[in-house]
Amino acid sequence: MAVLEDEDNMPSSKLPVEDRMEWVPLALTLVEYPQGDWLGKLLAMSSLMPFGIIAGFIALVLFRRDLHTIAFFIGTMVNELLNLILKHTICEARPLHRNALYTEYGMPSSHSQFMWFFAVYVIYFVFWRLHHMNNSTVLENVWKTAIIVGCVSMATMVTISRVYLQYHTWKQVLSGFLVGVIFATVWFAITHLFLTPLFPIVASWRVSEFLMLRDTTLIPNVLWFEYTNSRQESRARGRKLVSMKSQ
Repeated sequence: MAVLEDEDNMPSSKLPVEDRMEWVPLALTLVEYPQGDWLGKLLAMSSLMPFGIIAGFIALVLFRRDLHTIAFFIGTMVNELLNLILKHTICEARPLHRNALYTEYGMPSSHSQFMWFFAVYVIYFVFWRLHHMNNSTVLENVWKTAIIVGCVSMATMVTISRVYLQYHTWKQVLSGFLVGVIFATVWFAITHLFLTPLFPIVASWRVSEFLMLRDTTLIPNVLWFEYTNSRQESRARGRKLVSMKSQ
């Protein structure tokens, strides 16, 4: 009687092709943390913030179609391209025990560079773009401060998480911080000084009208403007509907 060969003990050369296939993790979204470490779990979750921000960017671009938001998003993508170029130029590996999992370089940290670019750009936006409110109140200063503190806190948490979870060294995350801050400054200057004056021209193009692109640069408080206009339109349509039903 033939003895069945145990598949577990079968040489790899005799296994089917699909069983010999090497599986690799998607390092882009894979985050590990020590089992039972609640702080590590919290920091691992915070490492996913850049993906949430990108999703928010896509939603804003699709539904608001504001030229400044689009310019901000383009700057974010250029920042990622810059990080990729720097990584393949410096060619510094990640911490040793991460080399088996990650084949990409770790200098500078893309998470750190992304978050600090985003945080610093928002800070510039709050100070330069939102300084001409119609009524400067204590409440407005409070929510401006809350936005700045929130962005800096998120960036700091992500930066610490990459070292705590041993995906990067301090040198790598601090380099990402430095590059992100510098490029955010450069990109905001380009947007504020060169691109913003062109937004009214771009918004007047026929293709921009077709895509419903708009320029809200001269509107001090876009949220309040959209809220009041939508409320007025809703009330007007409500009155019109009531008058039609009464006829």
